[in-house]
Amino acid sequence: MSYILNIETSTKNCSVSIARNGEIISLKEINTGNYSHAEMLHPLIKETLNESKLRIDQIAAIAVGKGPGSYTGLRIGVSAAKGLCFANDIPLISINSLEVLAHAVSIKEGLIIPMIDARRMEVYSAVFDTSYHFIRETKAEIVDVNSFLKELEKNKLYFIGDGANKCKEIILHKHAIFIEDLFPSSKDMGQLSFDKYKKNDIEDVAYFEPFYLKNFIVTEEKKKL
Repeated sequence: MSYILNIETSTKNCSVSIARNGEIISLKEINTGNYSHAEMLHPLIKETLNESKLRIDQIAAIAVGKGPGSYTGLRIGVSAAKGLCFANDIPLISINSLEVLAHAVSIKEGLIIPMIDARRMEVYSAVFDTSYHFIRETKAEIVDVNSFLKELEKNKLYFIGDGANKCKEIILHKHAIFIEDLFPSSKDMGQLSFDKYKKNDIEDVAYFEPFYLKNFIVTEEKKKL
C-alpha cells in the first residue's frame, strides 16, 4: 500500500491531497482569490494526514506541482515539500502544473490547452491530446487574435484555467471552447504521482528547483517626494 502526499500551489489555489495507490482518499484546498499559501499550506497538510489517519513517516513519497505559475506560490509549495522529504527521508516527485491542470477535464476529441495566468495578456500554456500526451511543450506566450489559429482550423480546442478566462474576448474561432474557473489541483495528481513513483521517477531533493519558466522581475518602489 503506497500513500503519496500531493501538493499544488502554482496558482491562487492552495491544494493538498493524499492518495492511496493513485486514488485520492483525502483532499483539502482553499482558494480565497489571494495567495494565502504561507499561512494555509502546513495546516492543510496536517488536516489531510489527520483525516487519513496517517503519520508523515507512513507517506511513501511527496509530489509537488513544479510550475510554471506564481513565483511565491511555487517557492512555498516546493520549500514545504523539500523540507518534509529531507527531514523524513521521503522521495520527492515533481509534476508539471499544466499537466495537472489538463487532467481537470476529459474530452473525446480535440486538444486541451491548459493556461495559467501570467501578467497582462501573457499566459503559461501547453497543448495536450485526449490521452494527456504533450503535443506542444510548455511556453510563456502573449495571446492575440492569431494565437492557435493553425490548431483551431483542425480541432476543437478546450481552453481551461485562469489564463484562459482573459482570452475569451480575443480567441473567437468557432472551435474554441472555454472552461472557466479551473485551477491546478492536487485532486488531479493522484494517478500522475503514483505512476511516477512506480517508475522511481524522483528528484534530487537537495538540488530541485521550481519550473519558473521566466526570470523573476522585481519592480522598484517609487521614491516618495
